[in-house]
Amino acid sequence: MTRLRLALLNAAHDPADTRANFRREVDADLVEYHVVEGDLPAPEESFDAAIVTGSKSSVYWDEPWIEPTVEWVADAIDRGLPVLGICFGHQLVATALGGAVEDMGEYELGYREITHDGSALFEVIDSPFLAFTTHSDTVETVPPGATVVAENDYGVQGFRAGRTVGLQFHPEYDRETAARVTNRKDLPQERIDAVLDEITDETVEKAAPAAVVFENFLRMAVDA
Repeated sequence: MTRLRLALLNAAHDPADTRANFRREVDADLVEYHVVEGDLPAPEESFDAAIVTGSKSSVYWDEPWIEPTVEWVADAIDRGLPVLGICFGHQLVATALGGAVEDMGEYELGYREITHDGSALFEVIDSPFLAFTTHSDTVETVPPGATVVAENDYGVQGFRAGRTVGLQFHPEYDRETAARVTNRKDLPQERIDAVLDEITDETVEKAAPAAVVFENFLRMAVDA
C-alpha cells in the first residue's frame, strides 16, 4: 500500500505522549496540528486522511479551539476526506456529523472487552476483543446514517459513516500511557489500584491486536 499523508489533529493538552503513541502505531506520514492551541490545517493542505486524538476536554465545553476543530472536521468530511476519531476524537466526529454526546454520569476505565460487527474495520481482530478505555462522555446518539460497529455494556464504542470512523477506545495506548492516565485524582483509590493491577505484560499483549484498526482504516481510506 502506498504510504499515506495524514493530518494528525492532536487534541491532547500535553501532546507529547499522544504524538509518540500515534507515530508508533500509524504507518503513515503524520503532519501534526496541536488543535488545543488553535493550530489547524490550512484549506490548501492536501491529505489522504485525518485522525483526531483523545483529549481531557469534553466536546461540549466552551473552549475556543473546539468549535473551529468541529467545523474543520465537518468540512473535511464534506470534501470526502476519510476521518478517524479516537475517544474525544470519536465524540468530536460524531458532533461534526450531527450526533449527540453526553456525560455518562460514570467513568469507564481500564482494559475492557468490546464486541464488533465483523466489518472490514476489524478484519483479523477477534470479537470480543480487549482494549483500553478511559472516558466519562459517550456518543449517546450516532450521527444520521451512521452504523454502530462496536459496543460494550457502557455503550457505543465505534461507529462508521462512509469513510468516517469513530472509536471510543484507545488502540494506540502502550503500557506506560495506560498506567499514567489511570492515576487519576477524581476516582476512589481502590478502583485506581484495581485497574493498575490489571496493566500487566499479559494484558497489554492481549490488547495489542486492537491497533490493527489503524491499518484497516488506512486500507479503507485507499480502497473506498
